[in-house]
Amino acid sequence: MKAIGFTQHLPIQDARSLEDLTLSKPTPTGHDLLVNVLAVSVNPVDTGTRGAGHAQLAQPKVLGWDAVGTVNAVGQDVTRFRVGDRVFYAGSYKRSGSDAEYQLVDERIVGHAPKNLNDAQAAAMPLTSLTAWEALFEKLHISLNATAENRHHTILIINGSGGVGSMATQLAHLAGLQVLATASRPESQKWVQDHGADHVLNHRKPLPPQLKAAGFKNVDYILNLSHLDEHWSEIATMIRPDGWVAAITENRHGINLQKLTKKRATFVWEWMFSKSWYGYELDSQGAILDQVAALLDKGTLQCTLTKTLQPLNATNLRQAHALVESGHMIGKIVVAGPWA
Repeated sequence: MKAIGFTQHLPIQDARSLEDLTLSKPTPTGHDLLVNVLAVSVNPVDTGTRGAGHAQLAQPKVLGWDAVGTVNAVGQDVTRFRVGDRVFYAGSYKRSGSDAEYQLVDERIVGHAPKNLNDAQAAAMPLTSLTAWEALFEKLHISLNATAENRHHTILIINGSGGVGSMATQLAHLAGLQVLATASRPESQKWVQDHGADHVLNHRKPLPPQLKAAGFKNVDYILNLSHLDEHWSEIATMIRPDGWVAAITENRHGINLQKLTKKRATFVWEWMFSKSWYGYELDSQGAILDQVAALLDKGTLQCTLTKTLQPLNATNLRQAHALVESGHMIGKIVVAGPWA
């Protein structure tokens, strides 16, 4: 089968940083689906994994944690899918990724792809949807259906125009919260407003004065999606007593939780790969993706795809990595088939 991977951790400008490969087609067992991958998205986890390290790898590493495709074969324990089903998923950090013509993925972390989205649109959604959903509804314990109660509560989403932020803003708005989101450029500020933000703050400037200017003394929830080290002191200032703070794993230094002591605030991590890494609550991710697919098909949630490259090859995947690494992406980028 065709695949794209690397054996050296190199800058994305180097043609060897991601190369076209020919690998053996895997065979599904147990709960595995063998998926014929039709489109993939690139996330910061891809660029971070590719760029981290200096060792020469003995075997090529295939990245990719967002895909849409069709089920080509199933393991003996599979019950939720059949050959020919169209699926979407983010996969497991422990396994070979979706930048391959065929990929093995556990059926329990897979969703039925949205019927009203094309392959590129569907491939843009799994990782960011799972991360935002788990952060809001599992880690911050916000109820999606308590819209009347949630109207009295506020959330600040730091980096609202990125992939996860674009989904978190929509989901928080859907849950009825008053949503404040940060964005620094006119086009990204418009993006977050279009996706449900009631107020937009600029994360390139001090946030607490902007929060006050928007009419808020503090906020009930904060979801930090970028530069936790940089924003930690501001977060501790802006969260209300007994408030909740969640962050994805982007800190480089230890954070001082004592800044939350007097407020009795709660801090939690969200890492979308935790369930597949430790093998618990796997079914919940398939269920979340099915709910997201239904909301996308109804038009309740908007697809966050902003750029598509074709065909699926190393040249286009390198370009996608470079765009994500630039830090200026709004929404999501996808590389779609056919495989070349």
